[in-house]
Amino acid sequence: MDFPARDVPEDGKLANNITHFARALRKAGLPIGTGRVLDAIEAVNAAGFTKRQDFFYTLQACFVSRPEHRAVFAQVFRLYWRDPQYLEHMMSLLLPALHGVQEDRAAKPAEKRAAEALLDGSQTPEPQEAPKEDEIEIEIDAAQTVSVSERLRSLDFEQMSTQEMAQAKRILSTLRLPIKPLPSRRTKGGAGPLPDWRQTLRIANRRGGEITTFATKARRTRAPNLVVLCDISGSMSSYSRAVLHFVHTVANQNGEDWGAVHAFTFGTRLTNITRHLRTRDVDAALAAAGAQAQDWEGGTRIGACLAQFNRDWSRRVLGQGACVVLITDGLDRDDGDVLAKSMQRLGLSARQVIWLNPLMRWADFAPKAGGIRAMLPHVSSFRAGHNIASLQGLAAAISDPRDSGDKARMMALMRD
Repeated sequence: MDFPARDVPEDGKLANNITHFARALRKAGLPIGTGRVLDAIEAVNAAGFTKRQDFFYTLQACFVSRPEHRAVFAQVFRLYWRDPQYLEHMMSLLLPALHGVQEDRAAKPAEKRAAEALLDGSQTPEPQEAPKEDEIEIEIDAAQTVSVSERLRSLDFEQMSTQEMAQAKRILSTLRLPIKPLPSRRTKGGAGPLPDWRQTLRIANRRGGEITTFATKARRTRAPNLVVLCDISGSMSSYSRAVLHFVHTVANQNGEDWGAVHAFTFGTRLTNITRHLRTRDVDAALAAAGAQAQDWEGGTRIGACLAQFNRDWSRRVLGQGACVVLITDGLDRDDGDVLAKSMQRLGLSARQVIWLNPLMRWADFAPKAGGIRAMLPHVSSFRAGHNIASLQGLAAAISDPRDSGDKARMMALMRD
């Protein structure tokens, strides 16, 4: 649809509409200030008000500064600038209705956040007058029998609205990541299956050298360390925040499940955020971690960051059977040889390397990217990492070293 070919009227309301449109974008998460609003009005005035496509790209050039914000901008634009069918779909996402256009297709990424920002403060429609008793028709929707928490467990983090993400974080704060203690070479006295010859001789010396009983001992156990390497690039932004919330819960849970929990973020550089996760308040912890990680929502250099981790941190945190959880989509911009060598050393240094990849949410996912093909042979387990259910399955993968997830199937696809 094209607009009538004319310039911006001096006494028109387009400037006010652009201002309200900018407010909706700000509520949806885009960093937009007064200066950008003024620049957008001047840009539209200079470009004219002709084609809808030109108007779209003019505003996008003024309001969008990061690639990951384009999806939100597109959804808010289509909502605000009079698309009745799309507005009806967005209302169905926000209002409790048994049937609606949401049944036709699932919400795309950023749609719910855009709808919440644009329809903020709107009132839900008043209930209609109740029908007479003989006119009541009972319809049972099987989807309504599933509780809200169960639906959130299978919902993609990228598809969640702001309210749903808040509920998901509350669920994540209740999850645990138990691990069986590892047997140590050291032993302790007491009842056990191993003979303790030294203690046996000590007891015999006290009794004149006569051995009347045999002392036994058992092996000590120790809790392994957990090391989390989380990708915070633009394509992983929504998933990184949810995973780090879960990691904070694991780092502060009561009990002796893990010896120590170390967390690192990487995008274009590696950042150690372990000390921030020790803060009891999760919001303060993640805010401090985000302030330290200056490359949040930036590019991706997985190979260089893993090489830095191997050089500076692996000997400090990967000793004594540590488990590594790697959260990334594997879309690397660097040389594949560097990534393959770094992953090989990481796999040899850790007891387990479990890779959570959000791209596994797609049924037709295949390891076609060079970064994924370089990393996959060196991990112990390859699993999805896009919702709460996938993070719950992480406990099973850590407890059972034989659980390789979808690695075997992905390796077969690589050979084909």
